[in-house]
Amino acid sequence: MKFEPYWLATAPRFGAGATGPLAGSVDVAIVGGGFTGLSAALALAKSGASVAVLEAGRVIGEASGRNGGHCNNGLAHDLGGLAASLGQDRAVALYRVFDDAVDEVERLVASEAIDCDFARTGKIKLAAKPEHFAKLQKSAELLSRTVEPDLTVVRPEHIRQEIGSDGFHGGLVFPRSAHMHMGRFGVGLADAAARRGASIYENAAVTELHRLNGRAHRVVTSRGEIEAGQVLLATGASRQGPFAWLRRRIVPVGSFIIATAPLSTELAASILPMRRTATTTKNIGNYFRLTPDNRLLFGGRARFALSSPKSDAKSGAILQARMIELFPQLSGVRIDYCWGGLVDMTSDRLPRAGERGGVFYALGYSGHGTQMSVHMGQIMARVMAGDVNANPLAGLAWSAVPGHFGPPWFLPFVGAYYRYQDWRH
Repeated sequence: MKFEPYWLATAPRFGAGATGPLAGSVDVAIVGGGFTGLSAALALAKSGASVAVLEAGRVIGEASGRNGGHCNNGLAHDLGGLAASLGQDRAVALYRVFDDAVDEVERLVASEAIDCDFARTGKIKLAAKPEHFAKLQKSAELLSRTVEPDLTVVRPEHIRQEIGSDGFHGGLVFPRSAHMHMGRFGVGLADAAARRGASIYENAAVTELHRLNGRAHRVVTSRGEIEAGQVLLATGASRQGPFAWLRRRIVPVGSFIIATAPLSTELAASILPMRRTATTTKNIGNYFRLTPDNRLLFGGRARFALSSPKSDAKSGAILQARMIELFPQLSGVRIDYCWGGLVDMTSDRLPRAGERGGVFYALGYSGHGTQMSVHMGQIMARVMAGDVNANPLAGLAWSAVPGHFGPPWFLPFVGAYYRYQDWRH
């Protein structure tokens, strides 16, 4: 078993990075070489701006290359609950942003000819308990009337047509959702940005940020300094760099994934005959999908802990046991990959993007980052070019998480609370 992300292990390494020390000046410096930063770099470079992407490690080495491979539409929230807090119009508008985000990924895959196995197979949300199906049905009524006219309700007696497990009690199919190979998409996005003239610096951790005037900054990195007319922070849950204001508003939550050895065609079809992405209704639930080479990727917040080799191994064992509980037909299958990563969670699970102190930012995708990071990179490129009304997340209040000043000491307590809720409901 390899303790590395399947996506990074099976994708070509990005080879068009900038060489030599960082120096001079650019129109825009982007901090972070994940999907947000690379998408913004591509859009800005295509518009004629000079761009430097500053990545502390390797391109897509963190969340963008460590996720479950889903590209799903839909919010992390119940639409009715969100409408109660933000109003019906704002809730529906936000839902449609997530739809637009999947469309954006598909558009970039086509326009930049990125070979990443993008496919609109749909997502199924699975009821983990019998009483959860009633809640899904109620949710489906509102969704069908407002934002998901093609939604399909799968009744408990028909769930075996969608999933080869006795552990679920009905579900909802969201047909606009998709999946792809995250590693190949990310490298393709980076190659596209570099072709358009963006300079991408790996191993260039930002250590200082000094405001010169207005939006202009001097950016100090481990590979030198550069002056930028504008700066975009696309750091996700990173705990590096002089960005305390953002870190107080982002809770880094560990999420963990295992990948099986390739399955036979028959065995793969017995698990997910429609090859959809799948999520479950528990607070501490699971998400899974098949890869083109018939591996099952099976993930979840197995432990409320940060990722490390020891933590990943413990989480992998928990995930394997849960996978076999749901799919006994996999009891003899080898696990080839096990890894973890950090989800940049906000307290209300809505992403944030905007400007503060002359610095632009986009992050906080809360487990829905694949599509939203790509989309918000494109959006923030428009905002930075002067389209101040382009940001669909503008105006969302964003308070610091109480008591959060450093490492998230409170995660075990959060985990205990959600486990209790899953047991109770």
